[in-house]
Amino acid sequence: MDFDILGIKQAIREEREALLKHPIYNQFQDLGQLRIFMEHHVFAVWDFMLLLKALQRRLTSVEEAWTPSESRIARRLINDIVLAEESDLDINGEPASHYEMYLHAMNQCGADTRAINHLVRKVREGHSLKSVMKYNVAELDPVVLDFIRTSWEIVRDGGTHEIAAAFTFGREDLIPDLFTEIVRDLNAKFGGELSAFVYYLERHIEIDGDEHGPMAEKMIRELCGNDQQKWEEGKQAAKKALAARLKLWDSIATRLEQWSPEEQHSLAY
Repeated sequence: MDFDILGIKQAIREEREALLKHPIYNQFQDLGQLRIFMEHHVFAVWDFMLLLKALQRRLTSVEEAWTPSESRIARRLINDIVLAEESDLDINGEPASHYEMYLHAMNQCGADTRAINHLVRKVREGHSLKSVMKYNVAELDPVVLDFIRTSWEIVRDGGTHEIAAAFTFGREDLIPDLFTEIVRDLNAKFGGELSAFVYYLERHIEIDGDEHGPMAEKMIRELCGNDQQKWEEGKQAAKKALAARLKLWDSIATRLEQWSPEEQHSLAY
């Protein structure tokens, strides 16, 4: 038993329980409510890649003149995770990132993708993440901006072990099986409009639970070693990431409480 990993899990138990048992999962009665959730949650899917690619940059050689990176184990683990997250197979058997799968699911059920597309467009136009976070050039919802800013600060200021901890313990396995069952029921009710979303959930949760979770924990063990200060810093980074996710969940729950069938998409502009 790895007591250092267990120590982090015990330290974040309260935050994880609050997320896994969040009342938000009892609020989905209609496709419109699920669309609102997706319009916000897609930013967490994008943010997931922010942490992942930061780890890839730090743990592998991405310079023009290649050199072998120091940690062979962490290098292998992060490349395996990147392969699945950035180049998995979608519902049609075609290569796609999990982010692109999510956009497909949003388009299929009529969720509004304009806000997330606006963010990605600003980045492609050359705006740095710093300008996005500091000046909100992508015109993000304030709660979404705060959520992404948390990861940005961890990447900007933290050590590799802290980024790894935020990534490992703040990942998408925070969506419980209950939610997948709710989406399946809504998919049947609405004639298959959520089939791509069901596929995304099943694929992402399966990979995170069975493969990426254990791999990420090995990566943290490699990065922290026997340095108790690093383990403590990793613990705090994990708690910070989970607190940001909980704040996002609370905000979405409030939007769902206020939702009515006549309401327009909340993130459209």
